[in-house]
Amino acid sequence: MHSIDAVDLALLRALSQDPRATTVALAQRLGISRNTVAARLTRLEDAGAFREFDRCIDPAVLGHPLTAFIEVTVHQQELARIVTELAEIPEVIQAFGHSGAADLRVHVVCRDTDHLFRIDAAILRIDGVQRTETSLSMGELVPFRIQPLVEKLRRGL
Repeated sequence: MHSIDAVDLALLRALSQDPRATTVALAQRLGISRNTVAARLTRLEDAGAFREFDRCIDPAVLGHPLTAFIEVTVHQQELARIVTELAEIPEVIQAFGHSGAADLRVHVVCRDTDHLFRIDAAILRIDGVQRTETSLSMGELVPFRIQPLVEKLRRGL
């Protein structure tokens, strides 16, 4: 990725505050030309700076109010296939490769604890999964955010 300068950081800060801002709105807000904003956005996008854009839908609205994290230990040689099979389970909303005792940390949503039990069983049925350990989330305390990091970097320039 190219180095980030003050204009890029200002643009990223504005986008973190209003992810749906238009190019024109960003240009007006930052006091730079629309063409500069468009070029910078294209360069940042080409460099992989942006994650996939989806509106954040609360799983509770879909009848899945419980969140759990399942630590999964696997046969390393089968990791790619296991991840592919995990992605086929609709209630798996994220999975991370992990260091430590477990190999994967799988973020799931469910209707209730019985449903969680069935999701865990489905994961255990995947060939190559050795064991799971499940933790029920008690609530999101710090939601995903990027603005504080952008602010810190902007102040450091």
